[in-house]
Amino acid sequence: MTKTEARQALEREITKQLGQPGSPTRIINDGSVTLAWFVNNRFIPLKEAVWKEETAKTKKLLIQLDIVAPLGEIPLANFDKFSLQLHLNKLATTRSKDRVLQMRAYVRDIFAEAVDQDFLVKDPARKLKVPVQLRATDTTTLTWDQLRLALSKLSLRDRILLELDMTNALRPSELFAFRWKRFEYKASTLTVAETVYKGKIRDWGKTKKSLTVIHIPRQLADDLHAWRFECEQKAREAFEKGKRTLASLSPDDFIFQNEDGGFLDTDNYRKRVLHKIARELQLPKLTFQVIRRTIATLAQKKGTIKDVQGVMRHSRTATTTDVYMQEIPASVQSTINSINLELRKSDARSRKNLKESASTAALLRSRRKPSERVTQNDTKSPRGGSERLPAYA
Repeated sequence: MTKTEARQALEREITKQLGQPGSPTRIINDGSVTLAWFVNNRFIPLKEAVWKEETAKTKKLLIQLDIVAPLGEIPLANFDKFSLQLHLNKLATTRSKDRVLQMRAYVRDIFAEAVDQDFLVKDPARKLKVPVQLRATDTTTLTWDQLRLALSKLSLRDRILLELDMTNALRPSELFAFRWKRFEYKASTLTVAETVYKGKIRDWGKTKKSLTVIHIPRQLADDLHAWRFECEQKAREAFEKGKRTLASLSPDDFIFQNEDGGFLDTDNYRKRVLHKIARELQLPKLTFQVIRRTIATLAQKKGTIKDVQGVMRHSRTATTTDVYMQEIPASVQSTINSINLELRKSDARSRKNLKESASTAALLRSRRKPSERVTQNDTKSPRGGSERLPAYA
């Protein structure tokens, strides 16, 4: 080592043993640092900088339940690949497939960060494998008839709300945030400019493509326009009863309001309306997620993959095809029939060509001159000699 390299190595060792000089979290890294301490004091504070507020709450809760609670008191230095793989396999018996994959990613991130911060020399989670036996992910989809039947059982407001949701595959956080000022009747458009989640209004969406102007069919725009007149009438009645301060709708009013004039709660609407319809019609399941998955699946026959991605407003095509789109048994059967039909067309064409070739060859043989049809039994050579031709001529 040079003098400079030796000094840098010494500084790294001091930091490893004592933490950064002057740091409020300065500790002695003597192997007693537990997984819980590292996650709560070193890992999560770094991740919170890139997590959105509501997302951070969910992620921290999952990490606490599935990683910190069962393993938190164990020192970092005591973990190895075997113990971590056993924990992941155990999670696979009680958690969903997506949850297990998420926890595997978090475990790997946590221990990779521990190595980067010199709490560990070797990463025990680097080669963690996904358990083979994973619980099946819900892939419930409905048919066009089931969707139409569900719409027929709803009141005017709920029918418009769900038809809009089905037509544009909207997320509930986007659907319930629509205000009248976002509706352009002449242009037949709605603007997704904000979202609602757990009682809060947010000026951002799930992905970069979430906030955009969406097209709505003309007939649905007419229904929304009619719904606006009905809302205007209700606003006048509420004003006369002293329940409102304005006799007309405000541009900032939500299109689908609750009784207090605010936006609808997703969980409440799911239980009160969707689950009720599912029970009455004996549907396998009816949620906003099922509706989005159904539309992505059925739309395969209505446009290209990129068209469906545009409807779903996914940033990546793989999300549309791998997560939301499901196979349609009738469509698969039709594809198989089409493949076999093409094979049989090809087979019939080959037999026809073979017959034509045989007929042509026979015709050519019959048109040859006698002198051209020489066989091995002929006594005269082609040159007019008297010698017999060899058997192999």
